Amino acid sequence: MNEASAPMRLLNREQAILAFNRRVLAQADRDDVPLLERLRYVTIVSSNLDEFFEVRFADYLEAVRASDESRSRIEFAQLAASAHALIDEQYALFNERVMPALMRAGIEVINHAERSDAQRRWVAGFFKQQVRPLLVPVGLDPAHPFPLVANKSLNFIARLGGRDAFGRENRISIVKVPRVLPRVIRLPDAVCKRGQQGFVLLSSVIRAHLAVLFPGRSVEAFSQFRVTRDSDLEVDEDDVTNLRQALRTGLTTRHFGQAIRLEVVNTCPPELSQTLLEQFGLPESALYRVNGPVNLVRLVQLIDQAAVDGRRGVPLRFAPREPTWPEQRLPRGASIFQRLVDEGDVLLHHPFESFEPVIAFLREAVHDPAVLAIKQTVYRTGTDSEMMELLIEAARRGKEVMVVVELKARFDEEANINWAERLEAVGAQVVYGIVGLKTHAKLLLVTRREGEGKGEGRGRAGASAGRLRRYLHLSTGNYNTRTARLYTDLGYLTADAEIASDADAVFQQLAGLTRTRAPRQLLTAPFVLHRRLLGLVRRVAASARGNARQHARIVLKMNALTDPALIEALLDAGRAGAQIDLIVRGACMLAPGVPGQSDNIRVRSIVGRFLEHTRIVYCRWGAAEADEALYLSSADWMSRNMFGRIEIAWPLRDARLRQRVIDECLVPYLHDSLDAWAQQPDGSYVSVAPRGKAPGVSAQQALMRRFG
Repeated sequence: MNEASAPMRLLNREQAILAFNRRVLAQADRDDVPLLERLRYVTIVSSNLDEFFEVRFADYLEAVRASDESRSRIEFAQLAASAHALIDEQYALFNERVMPALMRAGIEVINHAERSDAQRRWVAGFFKQQVRPLLVPVGLDPAHPFPLVANKSLNFIARLGGRDAFGRENRISIVKVPRVLPRVIRLPDAVCKRGQQGFVLLSSVIRAHLAVLFPGRSVEAFSQFRVTRDSDLEVDEDDVTNLRQALRTGLTTRHFGQAIRLEVVNTCPPELSQTLLEQFGLPESALYRVNGPVNLVRLVQLIDQAAVDGRRGVPLRFAPREPTWPEQRLPRGASIFQRLVDEGDVLLHHPFESFEPVIAFLREAVHDPAVLAIKQTVYRTGTDSEMMELLIEAARRGKEVMVVVELKARFDEEANINWAERLEAVGAQVVYGIVGLKTHAKLLLVTRREGEGKGEGRGRAGASAGRLRRYLHLSTGNYNTRTARLYTDLGYLTADAEIASDADAVFQQLAGLTRTRAPRQLLTAPFVLHRRLLGLVRRVAASARGNARQHARIVLKMNALTDPALIEALLDAGRAGAQIDLIVRGACMLAPGVPGQSDNIRVRSIVGRFLEHTRIVYCRWGAAEADEALYLSSADWMSRNMFGRIEIAWPLRDARLRQRVIDECLVPYLHDSLDAWAQQPDGSYVSVAPRGKAPGVSAQQALMRRFG
């Protein structure tokens, strides 16, 4: 078998996830990024790693526990080594680059040894009044077993000298730190140097006063510690009668799942770390010794509390920016329904354009007496959602409201359960999707009765007396106003009868579980999406092998590319001669640039101010306008999205809108030379930013300037 025909080995998904976090961490080392934002990137990596251990690493550890196969142990060891290396890099960057830069800017985290007498007195008073009353040390003996330690909580372990109140020599004590206590405390300006913003960490406050908790005994050794637990909710959907109740029950035990990772400070004595490893049933490779606080993610509290007054002339945060309202396409105050009928579809590019038109679309539907029904999918909407409140109001007004709430949206389960209960309380029809499949598609469908003289216009949808017309919003992202300011996504408003009818069929199937007609325009998973995407890629491959090789082109933008069949189809198209560019923010298991395998494939990742979240499929197989297709989608190219979720992709049939997506969402990112990373054949990434003084070009910054 020659090299070109030999099967190509896919990169490891978990290693690819760690590689993405290394790219995020690199943002914290950029001098052109404001200082508090650099610290934020450090905390983002910590948050990402927490989820990595809670969800993905657990599978590897379980495989090692259940098997004696050397392969499982080797893979676990390799992954653990990569995680250890990344975390070591994170703390080195935090200690050696980020915190010294913040100190020079007048923002300082002050440890006990560096505090002035006035600061020590203030901290002692804070500990006595706010902290000490909430701490209850637990001395370990047969009558006092090791306490139940919650996932990701801050704790201390101490080895004590002397005897306890009953004359015994129990030496180990555990101190659990309540979550109600702030992890970062700002010192009063009165005890700080002029121009300084002083902060202390709760862990440092407790450490400085640990002896107070053990009167009559000496503290010989101690350490902070934090345990990360398996937090993936597992519910046997075939064996429950009420999924919502089963998940609510599971939420109460999520914080106490199987231990996966143990973090201690690097000064923790081996005796204490070994005690903890044995207690949690963890191997030595699951122990992470860190040079600093064990809960870096909580430093978000410092970012939130720090004042930005510019006294030292150093930028601390990104300049505030308000997304623009697309006034020319959607005049404020005008009916969005009438606008869609008269002038056609509207594309919204978040966060450069405001998410408010989507809310205005729903608000108009709620308050319009002619609107009869509203149907929406909910995946991640947040605990404080105007859109959910509007749906509740619609139900109160007597409209038919159907909401497909995904109860298993990871770490949003509780918020979604609460919204579901509130919706049901006012008479909305709430369903939870399909057993065994997550509903990840993003649809909002409005049905309106338009009588004679209403809604008539020039649009292709037309109008007639007494007819029902559907209006639809589709999105690549969530119905979440907060993330709409932080994630890049595309929203699509339309009155197109075919696409709206397809969307209605999706809702009918989610509610009634019945067979429906095949959609005419929407591609849906788990039914046809995977097959149709394969068909598009193969069509390009066929054109590359034929007379249209010079036109064979694929550009994809997504969060992750891990599905083996889709990867193999891309490799085949590349080998046939098609030019392929993949803009994959996160995990990509396809290795580009491998001789004889992926010479024509390039992979880049964009990591900037906003989180890249848009999913776009662009394929061209000829010279004519009809020889190209552009789809927007809620789905990444992962097997779970293709076969384990309800997903959609929809075509942009309007050439003007297709060109806009190409010009705004593809071309700038292919030319980005500031926030872009190029993937290498071995799975590593290299920044494409120019060395020296020449500034690079950021697609996100260019788009911010374009939209004002």
